[in-house]
Parts: sequence; C-alpha cells; structure tokens
Amino acid sequence: MAVSIRLRREGTKNRPYYKVVVADRRSPRDGKFIEIIGAYDPKVPGHNSTLKIDRVEYWISKGAQPSDTVRSLIKKNKKATATAEPAAEAEQEEQQSVQEQSSSPPAPPTEDAS
Repeated sequence: MAVSIRLRREGTKNRPYYKVVVADRRSPRDGKFIEIIGAYDPKVPGHNSTLKIDRVEYWISKGAQPSDTVRSLIKKNKKATATAEPAAEAEQEEQQSVQEQSSSPPAPPTEDAS
C-alpha cells in the first residue's frame, strides 16, 4: 500500500482549514485516511500549523511520501521546535536558579540577652 502524508480540506467556502493526514495514495483528497497528524490554517498569519513531529518521522520511516506543501510544513515546524527548545531550556535554568535562591534556609533568629 502506497501511503502519503497530505492535506485534507475542511472549513467552509472561502475559509479553508486543513488537517494533515496519513492516507492511502489511492483514496480521494477528503476520503478515508489512516491517521490525523496535524492541522494547517493558511488564513492565520505567522505560525499557522501544528504537527506531531514524532508521528511524521515514524510514517516517513515506514515509507510515506509527504506532499510538497506538507514537506514545507514539516520543515517549518522542525525549525520552530528547534528554536523553541533552547529558549525553553534557558527558561528552565532561570527558574531553577530562582528556586535555589529562594529555597536557601533562613538565618536563625537572634536572641536578645535582656
């Protein structure tokens, strides 16, 4: 069975919205599919797609062929996650340092000798 990763059109007239699906190459565009692995909204500016990168890589390893548009979306999402990971790591390190500073034991109370 030849499998492809492609877009499935949803939404209304003049307001397209796509699901990224894994489907048999012979099935129609909006027909039967194997798995939904993401979404794409071309009307939204900026980062307008979400993909399960691990599932994409799994299906490509099994021989699935992504369409040209899906290939572009995969590249953009991998790039976005690659730039987001260092920022997330830096944020975690910052939070840990703040927690370490706040978790230092308080100074023992001083007693007055009156």
